[in-house]
Amino acid sequence: MTPLAPLPPPPLRIAFLGTPDFAATILRGLLAGPDRVVGVFSRPDAQSGRGLATVAPPVKRLAAEHGLPVEQPRSWKDGSAAASLRALAPDLAVVAAYGRILPQEALDAPRFGCVNVHASLLPRWRGADPITRAILEGDRETGVTIMRMVLEMDAGDVLWRATTPIRPDDDGGGLEARLADLGARALADALVAWRAGTLRAEPQDPALVTHAGLVRREDGRVDWSRPADAIERATRAFAPWPAAVTERAGKPLKLWRARVEHGATAATPGTVLALDADGPAVATGAGTLRLLEVQEAGKRRMPAADWARGARLATGERLGA
Repeated sequence: MTPLAPLPPPPLRIAFLGTPDFAATILRGLLAGPDRVVGVFSRPDAQSGRGLATVAPPVKRLAAEHGLPVEQPRSWKDGSAAASLRALAPDLAVVAAYGRILPQEALDAPRFGCVNVHASLLPRWRGADPITRAILEGDRETGVTIMRMVLEMDAGDVLWRATTPIRPDDDGGGLEARLADLGARALADALVAWRAGTLRAEPQDPALVTHAGLVRREDGRVDWSRPADAIERATRAFAPWPAAVTERAGKPLKLWRARVEHGATAATPGTVLALDADGPAVATGAGTLRLLEVQEAGKRRMPAADWARGARLATGERLGA
């Protein structure tokens, strides 16, 4: 591990780059600290909701509340965004869930470089959706990593890690919120250590690298031939988006909560085995999945038992395409 030269006393001039709620929590922590955020970069406003209204990202809204200048470049390829970053004369850039690959000229613009707040314990789960992947794969713990940024995605030296267990009831949204709070504290702790001259840069072990690609809507489709525990993890990992989705009578049905019930069954995966007060029991490739909370298209989330009664679900029916 390589020791880092100490940072100067506060306030540092910090440029912040981020877009969603996770990043806004990190920015809020910086704004409460001793350093000065001199400018913010975020993804462009996007259309959202059924009415496709144009909505500003959470980081932009928070920056506006604090009177911070905001840039929303659509690309960093022509050099103008990097020039805007240099014009801020930042000592340090902090990046959190920005959603853009930065060119070398941007990484070189701040005096002390760029650091990233990443929602995994690197080198495990480099990439766009580490929280989803950690739940899907049944990881028992996760955390945040503060790393120095290089051109290769999430491959820079690790400066700081903070861990948290993945609880049996954690879903993607809840775990993301917890990791955002943890990330804000970890960044503050790392900056304190950096100023004290005790921070070390640890290269990532290439043999331990795993990748978490971008989640797409079709990833949420339930494959009933998979084991019950894998499908249960999917109901949590894909919440709130894109949600674990199956079909009943040709219409989509979102699965929000479920419980694994082990035991051999010879039924075809997707077959409704039983109906009781807890909800329908469905056959999978290995074990049974008890549906606890579901949602039909255009309707509210509800207990699966109530839905089954209202939908007149019958044993022997098959869910899925």
